[in-house]
Amino acid sequence: MVSGTDLASLPVTCRTVVPAEYRDEMGHMNVMWYAHLFAEATRGLFVDFGMTADYFETSEAGAFALESHTRYVAEIRVGDDLTIRTRVLGRSAKRFHAMHFMICDRDDRLSATLELIRAHIDMTTRRTSVFSDAVAQEIDVIAKSHSALTWTAPECGIMSP
Repeated sequence: MVSGTDLASLPVTCRTVVPAEYRDEMGHMNVMWYAHLFAEATRGLFVDFGMTADYFETSEAGAFALESHTRYVAEIRVGDDLTIRTRVLGRSAKRFHAMHFMICDRDDRLSATLELIRAHIDMTTRRTSVFSDAVAQEIDVIAKSHSALTWTAPECGIMSP
C-alpha cells in the first residue's frame, strides 16, 4: 500500500478537520462520513475537469456514480486533519476511473482509499453521454501526468471505465 509521502504529487481534492459529530459509538469517524468526504473530493475532481456547477447547468449534463470500492486502512478520530488526494486512472468516452486517498495529516498516514467509476450524464435523457471535448482533454491531461508516477495505484482489480 502507498504511503502519504508517495501521494504528495497528487492534487488535493478535499481538506477537513474531523468534527465531534462524525464520531460513532466506537469513538472514531463513522463510515458514513468517509462516504461524505469522498463525495466532496469527487466534487473537487469535477472542478479540476472543468465540470463545474456552471458546466452542468449550461450543458444540461451531470455525473452519476456507477461503482465504488472503499478500503479502510487506519482509524480516523475526532480532531484529525485530513487531506484527500486523487489519482485519475483512466477514462472511456463516457466514464472515468479514479482513486481517492484519505491521509491523516498528523502522521502522514494513509487512512482510507476509494476507487470509483463515474459516468457523464445527459440530464435531459438521464442516460450516459460522451464527455465534452474540453472535459475529455482535461481528464486526459491529468491522467497522463498521473500515469507517469513511479508507484502503482492499489486498485481492487475489478473496475474499468
